[in-house]
Amino acid sequence: MGRMTCNWHAKAETQASKMTHALQKDGAIPSVGTFRNIEQSLKTIAQTFKDSKQQSINLVTTEQAIQYLADRAAEVGQKSLDMERQALQHVLHYNGNLAQKETLQVIKSEHVQVLHSRAYTPDQVREIVSHQTAHNAISTAIAYAAGLRAHELFTIRPSVEHPADPRPAHEAKFQGREGVSYTVTGKGGLKREIRLPKELSERLEGYRLPKPEKVTDRGVHYERNYNIGGGNSWSASFTRASQNVHGWSNGAHGLRHSYAQERMVELQKEYVRSERLQIVSQEMGHFRPEITEVYLR
Repeated sequence: MGRMTCNWHAKAETQASKMTHALQKDGAIPSVGTFRNIEQSLKTIAQTFKDSKQQSINLVTTEQAIQYLADRAAEVGQKSLDMERQALQHVLHYNGNLAQKETLQVIKSEHVQVLHSRAYTPDQVREIVSHQTAHNAISTAIAYAAGLRAHELFTIRPSVEHPADPRPAHEAKFQGREGVSYTVTGKGGLKREIRLPKELSERLEGYRLPKPEKVTDRGVHYERNYNIGGGNSWSASFTRASQNVHGWSNGAHGLRHSYAQERMVELQKEYVRSERLQIVSQEMGHFRPEITEVYLR
């Protein structure tokens, strides 16, 4: 596994370097400083694309770029987000998927700088849920139970209807969290399995739409099968409820921190830390144990 990860990383770095030099040759990058910043941003982007088994960054579409930035908004500050937006914009101009005079929409960072953990306790989540409308409250319960990103709530479907993409899976994946199997579509279009408690699954099925419905969030189009909250509107609802109840908010992304920290504790009796990091990385859909570390701070 380690060697495979290193190979992917090397390929991503090479891919980013080639694209940056192509942009420089094309006259899109005016200075050495900008060259370095763009190259570093493209390395990060290329690695994410590789992790999700997405195509090369030189083929990125406008919608994929917006989706990437929407995901990153919960992970990095505004300065880093703007630099990655600029890098993607250069690539889109280069490959013709964005007209030269067009720009990518500016996405506001949701990254919260806190000195304490971003995770919410079960009691804190229950209090937040009690101050949300029904369709947002169930989304909060689902995101907490499965460690979901905001836009993934739009993509929930039963696994029997929408199977997960094949990925490495530890034998202890979802151990202690047995329930009903669903899939969500995450970064790069990767479909992964999640598990919901039976009671929560039964509640979710009460929100099933007669037929799939189109919804747009931050310029990205989704097809949802349940009439529940998701994306930016749900995230904003969560923040308002948390501020009303607790006087503060760590953002809806804090629920992913809760999931990671709770799962690490649940698995600690039977598995060493390195294995637990691997298991949780698979359940959360980033598939790299070192990323799980970020959620444990």
